[in-house]
Amino acid sequence: MSDVVITVRGESSARVRAEEAAVRVTVSVDGPSRGPVVEQAQERASSVQDGLVAHLRSGEVSEWSSARVSVWSDRPWNAEGAQLPLVHHATVELSATFIDAGALSWWLGDVTESDDVQVTSVDWRLSPETRARTEREVAAEAVHVAVERATAYADALGLASVAAVEIADAGLLATRPEAPAPMGARLMAASAGGSSFSLQPPEIVVTSVVEGRFRAE
Repeated sequence: MSDVVITVRGESSARVRAEEAAVRVTVSVDGPSRGPVVEQAQERASSVQDGLVAHLRSGEVSEWSSARVSVWSDRPWNAEGAQLPLVHHATVELSATFIDAGALSWWLGDVTESDDVQVTSVDWRLSPETRARTEREVAAEAVHVAVERATAYADALGLASVAAVEIADAGLLATRPEAPAPMGARLMAASAGGSSFSLQPPEIVVTSVVEGRFRAE
């Protein structure tokens, strides 16, 4: 039998407990006078920042920042179609990366006691070092799966040896490229209890899909 080209796909995945949580909060204040509104927003944001600085010093936060400050005014309308007096608004967006889930739970419970503060997102993720290591390990395992499949096909055909010709991410060997498999994260439900939240870091699923062409003879 002449040489045969075998094309296969290899897949692998790993579940790793999230190590970091990127949280974003917004301080929002409204009122009839611009000066007091801005002052109150600054004071509340300063209080939130003080808490983040304390967590940074204790090693529970790796970084934090004040992302954006917005101040604007508008004249709302009532149900009868009449324009109401001017209303002033001020918002301050802050973000931080927590590396301690317990500290994050207590911090969220503390800052959300104020009606001026809203939690807009909590994004669980792996540390850069863990993500890079896991992606390498999963990709290597996916290639190993592809080799095993190609070898199984060659054995079924009575061919003795298999040599790799091409290895690529999924879709790169196909006529029409496919979207790469994403690294996904699922946020587990958070339950409020008293003045704190109970947050459980979810498992991050890291997936790798590769395609390979092998020559068997």
